[in-house]
Amino acid sequence: MVVKTDTCSFSESKVYPGHGIRFVRKDGVLTTFLNAKCASMYLQKKKPANLTWTISWRRLNKKASTVTASKKRARKGQKNQRAIVGASLDQIKAVKARQ
Repeated sequence: MVVKTDTCSFSESKVYPGHGIRFVRKDGVLTTFLNAKCASMYLQKKKPANLTWTISWRRLNKKASTVTASKKRARKGQKNQRAIVGASLDQIKAVKARQ
């Protein structure tokens, strides 16, 4: 079962169904808050980037543990020619040059 979640307009945290506060601004924009703390900070016109407990602050200060799944580059194997038992490297190169 998929649960429809909103994001808090202030802290950017997930707001699960039955939780949070909805606030309608004068211009009709609907804002959703996780709790009264977020709503209060929004109404005080605080910047979320300056509060350490918000996701925007964590993103700005590189605290978020976002692991980027980038492909690891495979090293290209280097080819080395070695001597075989009974034939030296010079002899092998001479045979290849004749072919």
